[in-house]
Amino acid sequence: MNNQEIVLRRLNNQQIASPTFQTAVDLVRWMGAMQAQDLPMVKWAVGVRLPDATQQLVETALNKGDILRTHLLRPTWHLVAADDIWWLLELSAPQIKTSLGSRHRELELSDETVNRGLAVIEKALSDRQNLTRNQLIAELERANVATDANRGYHMLVLAELEGLICSGVPAGKQNTYTLLAERVPKRSSLNREEALAKLAKRYFTSHGPAALPDFVWWSGLSVGDARRGLEMVQSDLVSETIDSETYWFSDQTFTPPSGQALVYLLPAFDEFIISYRDRSAALPHENFNKVVSNNGIFRPMIVVDGQVIGIWKRAIKKKQVVVEASLFVGVDDHTRNLIEEAAGQFGEFLQKEADVNFSFPSA
Repeated sequence: MNNQEIVLRRLNNQQIASPTFQTAVDLVRWMGAMQAQDLPMVKWAVGVRLPDATQQLVETALNKGDILRTHLLRPTWHLVAADDIWWLLELSAPQIKTSLGSRHRELELSDETVNRGLAVIEKALSDRQNLTRNQLIAELERANVATDANRGYHMLVLAELEGLICSGVPAGKQNTYTLLAERVPKRSSLNREEALAKLAKRYFTSHGPAALPDFVWWSGLSVGDARRGLEMVQSDLVSETIDSETYWFSDQTFTPPSGQALVYLLPAFDEFIISYRDRSAALPHENFNKVVSNNGIFRPMIVVDGQVIGIWKRAIKKKQVVVEASLFVGVDDHTRNLIEEAAGQFGEFLQKEADVNFSFPSA
């Protein structure tokens, strides 16, 4: 197995090249979790993996609570299936809170302050169900719980990690929070060993081939916990060693594609790149800073046969989406046409016409 087979298998296992699911919740469950701080982009991350999906389909799943957006794993915003939320929180929240401990001490978020703030949030949402971030911050301030210097943000993250709140039904174009226990009634969970094994199986099946350091990065687990999770499921996986690194993936038939190139417009922060510590198989070093900014922003990518060959951005108009495709390399007319087709799929997802403008590297 070489780097090219690694990325082609990842395209397949991540449901990009060979989608097998019909619903957003089944897709998100398969992926384990999907990074989601850019909400419009993660909707497309789901859509590009579902045949004939529209943005409305993904939004409906979010509004119904079939999938949820909350902080867990590394941590940052993630999409998760509703029936995974409790065990994932119980597994990942303790380590996240430990990692945030020094910052919370700097902000003087004592246990007493946090408990008081959580009580305010719980009462506000018990009374009114779905509230925006600004509305909850206002409730905290009315109760004399300090929210300056980013304290309000951290208070809401802690409320998510405590299993108190999660994403709610949008208020117009504004996102809201609601009580998690009302959105997804708590059910019997997994013990820690079961959860470690389940998360490892999910990751290496949906994201493989991947190495242990990749799983450590993606999950936010300690090296010891990640290794223990992998050890418990490695008999269900196969492995190959390349340059002293062992890659694990599901033992399923894989036929490398032949004929027409595989071309995709993948969103910002897509799992195809962000879910691995080592991204060099798909993104060579010379192009890394064109895709990932110095402050950690992962730009939308143009991917051809598993290789990132450019970036793109969109301008959404009333009936049209204009895609600006900036390529790192020259392409033939056939590949250019396939990029236009991929942009058309994005337009169909938004239920708009797509127009593509290209820019190419200087000679």
